[in-house]
Amino acid sequence: MATKVRIASVRDISPGTGVELATEGRVIALYHVDGEFFAMDGICPHAGGPLGHGQLEGCVVTCPWHGWQFDVTTGQHCLTKNIVHTRFPVEVQGDNIFVELP
Repeated sequence: MATKVRIASVRDISPGTGVELATEGRVIALYHVDGEFFAMDGICPHAGGPLGHGQLEGCVVTCPWHGWQFDVTTGQHCLTKNIVHTRFPVEVQGDNIFVELP
């Protein structure tokens, strides 16, 4: 059963940026793209890099350790179609951002 967890405030994340947050024993990367928020597992599947600290350009984040890139809206790796990184549903209620964790 999924758990909905408040993870941040809307004003905590500037447009066009991402942050690394921890909740419920997980590292979450939360991104603000074109007025919407997207959450992914914050650990890069390649070598454990911090995706929340990666460079965000449009909807693509680049892992700061080895350059792996993911579309934060879908979790899709930008070069390898069979790699899709874990995403979490996001809900905004007023100024609060919630993520749904399995």
